[in-house]
Amino acid sequence: DWDFWIDFKDRRMWPTVAPIVAMCFAAASQSFFWTRFRLPIGATTVVLALLIGEWINRYDNFWGWTFFPINLVFPSALIPMGFWLDIVLMISGSWLVTAVVGGLGWGLLFYPINWPVLAQYHQAAEIDGVLLTLADLIGFNYVRTGTPEYIRMVERGTLRTFGKDVVPVAAFFST
Repeated sequence: DWDFWIDFKDRRMWPTVAPIVAMCFAAASQSFFWTRFRLPIGATTVVLALLIGEWINRYDNFWGWTFFPINLVFPSALIPMGFWLDIVLMISGSWLVTAVVGGLGWGLLFYPINWPVLAQYHQAAEIDGVLLTLADLIGFNYVRTGTPEYIRMVERGTLRTFGKDVVPVAAFFST
């Protein structure tokens, strides 16, 4: 969920959560391609497949079902990090060097690579006397599940019939 919404792609949690999750797929694929075929293309291949799948998912689910603007739910750019991981493995030929140098480079490249796309949404805007970024404004205008606005709507709704506190019920249905 950290990679779906433009307002959740913040400067703190998104650069730490999204690269770790994406790197798991790239490292597993890189291991398979390197041990079976001696080809240093595993990370790039799986990143391309992952991005194609994410674009299909985002287009079908966000635009196709709910008409949510597709430019507000784009996936992260992962191709340069896949190249980096494969190049480190190709040059070093060592799993240890790839894990340390490639993993460090993957994490350090993630935010600067995605910054040109995100920069337009970090512009400041004053709306009704409140200073917001455009991403925050988008998050307030497009209310969706999991946001505080949606939780407040649920708290006023029929979920209160389950009892005083809705957190255990929400936690049960989220698993």
